[in-house]
Amino acid sequence: MPISCPQCHREMPDAAAFCPGCGRRMIDVPAAVGPAGPLRENIAAALAYVSFFPAIFFLLTKPFKSNHFVRFHSLQSLCLAAATIVAAITLRIIFFLFGLVPHIGPLLAWLSLVVFSIGGVILWLVVLIKALQGDLFKLPIVGDFAERV
Repeated sequence: MPISCPQCHREMPDAAAFCPGCGRRMIDVPAAVGPAGPLRENIAAALAYVSFFPAIFFLLTKPFKSNHFVRFHSLQSLCLAAATIVAAITLRIIFFLFGLVPHIGPLLAWLSLVVFSIGGVILWLVVLIKALQGDLFKLPIVGDFAERV
């Protein structure tokens, strides 16, 4: 029985890892379609990125903790929150050190704060949207740790 892509509905070979029409990864498609308890998997995974409370809830409750997709995004969300705390501490130190430089130091300190903040918001939006799309998007260091656990 031939399978078709759920996104572009193009017929494709059984062993295809990617859709030849739109390029969607076919390994992760069932995760976006199937339910994970009362919520769909992609909705639960996206909610894990809203705060660390839903991520902890999903890791502790039965229908979600046995689901690989939701568990991965919950763990990645918690690791991303921990990395954000480490980055905030580092940024605080950088802000202090730049503040010691006369005239241009405070400007560099505020510039580094703005760059880190915008980068953090963009990263958060990317993982949130990828989870909503049903993609198992893995961040470089944090995602490897979340996948191993």
